[in-house]
Amino acid sequence: MDIALHPLLNLRGGIVLNPIGSFNQNHDGPKWEFVERPDVSTNLLPATFSNAGFGIYGKAYKEAWTLGYEAYLTNGFDTSIIDKEGERTFLASVKENSSRFEENFSGNALLNGKLAIKHRKLGELGISYMGEAYNRKEVDGLQVDTQSGRVDVLALDLNTAIKKTGTRFIGEMAYIWVDVPDTFTQQFGDRQVGFFVDIVQPVLKTEVLDWENAVLNLSLRTDYVDYNIGRFAQTNTNVGDDLFAITPAISFRPAPQTVLRINYRYQWQQDILDNPASRTATWYFGFSTYF
Repeated sequence: MDIALHPLLNLRGGIVLNPIGSFNQNHDGPKWEFVERPDVSTNLLPATFSNAGFGIYGKAYKEAWTLGYEAYLTNGFDTSIIDKEGERTFLASVKENSSRFEENFSGNALLNGKLAIKHRKLGELGISYMGEAYNRKEVDGLQVDTQSGRVDVLALDLNTAIKKTGTRFIGEMAYIWVDVPDTFTQQFGDRQVGFFVDIVQPVLKTEVLDWENAVLNLSLRTDYVDYNIGRFAQTNTNVGDDLFAITPAISFRPAPQTVLRINYRYQWQQDILDNPASRTATWYFGFSTYF
């Protein structure tokens, strides 16, 4: 529920779509030229992440400039983000816990906020943050942990275009800090980073059949995620566990809210021991529209 008080101060409560980066609140398929979601948004951040909570938001306008903000206290993470035996630190694991809509696992509210500045001709730049303790120190009055483990996420996003050519640039970067207990192996990273950059170039705008404003786009996406930043304590060698991919795409939009897409993704992925990367290639065919 939203309660509008003033353009600069509005209230929002209920199930909140957490504003972290740009993709989480703009994940609808028809908006994108690619079939798959960005790796940083799905393999590092929990894409389409939402929680029960309450907060404020607003916007201010000055000529060609717009300044917007959101700030919320919501339910959030739990120990599942590091409780995957044989795997890695993975924030998206929390999405498997549907009880986060009913109770706060840690008893500490997730602080989440975003500030974005936009110029009508230059584009938009956003910075967002979320963080909280993800573990419980007590259960029914009994101490179960001696320290609070925190998770903190900082994200930057950019959306701009070259007016003369119609070229659009969309990007997002996220950095994650997680307090991993000393009893865990180094397979569970305490720092992670990732980004994606989309370049979208319209190459044809014309009438096709009964579609008056059909557009053909050529696009390229670059994905990178490092699941475990650092070096092994015993050997001082680099910890691997990272991924890099490029995805060229051809997309046809018979109307602005409908897209047919062909993507080819080529990926390099290194294991935790930093061995030479394994390479895979995949074709994707898809379509998306609002209904």
